[in-house]
Amino acid sequence: MVGATAALPVDHVRAVPIAEVDLDTSAVRPTGIGELDRVLSGGLVPGSVTLVGGEPGIGKSTLLLQMVAEQAKRGAVALYLSAEESAAQVRLRAERLAALPPRLLLAADTALPVLLAHLDDAQPDVVVVDSIQTVYDPELGSAPGSVAQVRECAARLVREAKRRGIAVALVGHVTKDGALAGPRVLEHVVDTVLSFEGDRHHALRLVRAVKHRFGGTDELGLFEMTAAGLVGVPDASGLFLADRHRGVPGSVVVPTLAGFRPVLVEVQALVTGVVAGTARRSTQGVDGRRLPLVLAVLQQRAGVFVADREVYALAVGGARVAEPGADLAVALAVASAFRDRPLPDDLVAVGELGLGGEVRQASQLERRLVEAVRLGFRQAVVPLLAPDVEGIRLHRVSTLSEALGTLGV
Repeated sequence: MVGATAALPVDHVRAVPIAEVDLDTSAVRPTGIGELDRVLSGGLVPGSVTLVGGEPGIGKSTLLLQMVAEQAKRGAVALYLSAEESAAQVRLRAERLAALPPRLLLAADTALPVLLAHLDDAQPDVVVVDSIQTVYDPELGSAPGSVAQVRECAARLVREAKRRGIAVALVGHVTKDGALAGPRVLEHVVDTVLSFEGDRHHALRLVRAVKHRFGGTDELGLFEMTAAGLVGVPDASGLFLADRHRGVPGSVVVPTLAGFRPVLVEVQALVTGVVAGTARRSTQGVDGRRLPLVLAVLQQRAGVFVADREVYALAVGGARVAEPGADLAVALAVASAFRDRPLPDDLVAVGELGLGGEVRQASQLERRLVEAVRLGFRQAVVPLLAPDVEGIRLHRVSTLSEALGTLGV
């Protein structure tokens, strides 16, 4: 009938004024891992689904196994559903991590109906499914990992999490480009998407929230991979600067921001003659798209001619420095390497470069400088409008040429 309205189900929940919505159902459950809680704005929310993506071997399973073990130690019933490894393989990892609390339950299977049966049997508070790409529903008929399987299995697990009021974490694979594998709807149906990053040749691991319905996405969790598993790194600056050699040309420390947290990272540059063919520009941990811009400004605005030289730029220790505020430090490192003149050991530099050679402001500059003071740095090359900070001498500059002249490079 035209104009007819659908009747509400008998067991429906009536709409209420927004100010009267019960917030107890969204109470945060701390994971017991400080750096993970930082990214999750306090912890896991009952009824929420968190998708953790990262490259193979980066430590996703280790992190989530440690997380559910901590939950079990705190009295929760935790269930780890392994759809990739056997129960024996997970048990061996748990032994290495000393993660064998009695309230941590383990099951290994790939069929969605079996996994749901484990939820009925265990009645858990927290669940990990490792991984969503290997779970399949026999009724769909398509192969595990196909778009249809990933989409439907994820949607079913989300519905079960909401219905049962349990916190669910899904492990997700990534493509060669670093994007989450599977349909885009996978990221839309979950509440939180965490990106787990790092270089397998370094111990540092970074966790950041790409999407988070229960908080912000500005925080960053830092971990170090050890023989005992992932350990939080509360003092990341100390880790990055631990092996720093002083008095070396081409080395500058830049105070960056990891979320809201200031982190000091050493940026190194090396300028050499061309071995063969065209001069190379190689970066690791430094934004490769901004290095050509920095080199062009150095040449055209500051007289540092490196067009016929090979330039290598590196953020030490596996760090990634991609913000524009690192431009000045990269430029100073290249100039220092080119002219073979080391910069002062107690110096930091921060500022964005414009195409006219001007040094522009960087966000939250005061917090960056306070962290530099804490670690013993006593000089800083900064933009003109930088605020005064006790304990550090500021070299305020308006242009890159002025910065080079101030430092005698």
